[in-house]
Amino acid sequence: MNVTLPIPDELAARFGSEAELGRRVVEALALEEYRAARLTRSELRQVLGFATSGELDGFLRDHGVAEDISADGSGDLDQNADRQAAADDLVARFRAFAANHALDGLAIKDLISEGRR
Repeated sequence: MNVTLPIPDELAARFGSEAELGRRVVEALALEEYRAARLTRSELRQVLGFATSGELDGFLRDHGVAEDISADGSGDLDQNADRQAAADDLVARFRAFAANHALDGLAIKDLISEGRR
């Protein structure tokens, strides 16, 4: 969608180039819509064209927006994916640790079995 804004020429020069002004207007509008809960994190990221959640986090931080990730109930799909990947990595590391460690010659699996007897 394109929107045309009438700005007096004597003021327009103060706002920078047309491209800079366009970006600032989009950022301001999107940020206000996000603050009013009319945009989710994912939608805000899409409108602003950020490739990563980290870029969005930096933008929000730079604009003084402290947030609870689950505040809008939707969360951020990329952040959830990042958390899932971290959890999967932790599980894999634990399994590798457990496979290579023993106590008194018994593997963890055997220790658990011994405890059930």
